[in-house]
Amino acid sequence: MTMRGELLRQVMHETRTSQSELSRLSGVHQPSISQFLSGRVELSDEQLDRLLSCMGRRLEVVRRIVEPELTRSELRSWELHRRISSHLDRDALSLWRPTMEGNLTHLRDHVTGQPHERNLDRWHLLIQNGDLNGIKRALTGLERDSIEMREVSPMRGLLSQEERSEILVRAS
Repeated sequence: MTMRGELLRQVMHETRTSQSELSRLSGVHQPSISQFLSGRVELSDEQLDRLLSCMGRRLEVVRRIVEPELTRSELRSWELHRRISSHLDRDALSLWRPTMEGNLTHLRDHVTGQPHERNLDRWHLLIQNGDLNGIKRALTGLERDSIEMREVSPMRGLLSQEERSEILVRAS
């Protein structure tokens, strides 16, 4: 069950509201409410707030900035890739494509196992499709998926040695 589905279930229990009654109050079909509760269908914050209001409750979503916990190596990699991202535009992608493709070929010859092989396939698709936003997400993302993508990055050789050294000194 999803967190939103669990919140809905909790309030329905507290207010002794059945699925049928919530359906009548909200206009949302009972089978949909059942699917929200079971987690078969994802419930948005807006949908949940609408259903909760029928039971005299509101949804409060709290957002806060969180500094990720990265290892020293992950932080250095992020800093280097972030700099590459700052230079990346359509022209740079076109210019850098042969280098990135060559790096991918080299990596495929020397990397085995998952998630590395899968991430090489993902890099290949991003580059082939010219997916600038997707590439930038992989270069700068802080979620585990992007961190693992950077472990097999085809971006070697795109920064000048001066830029690379400056970033590595600053990240130390």
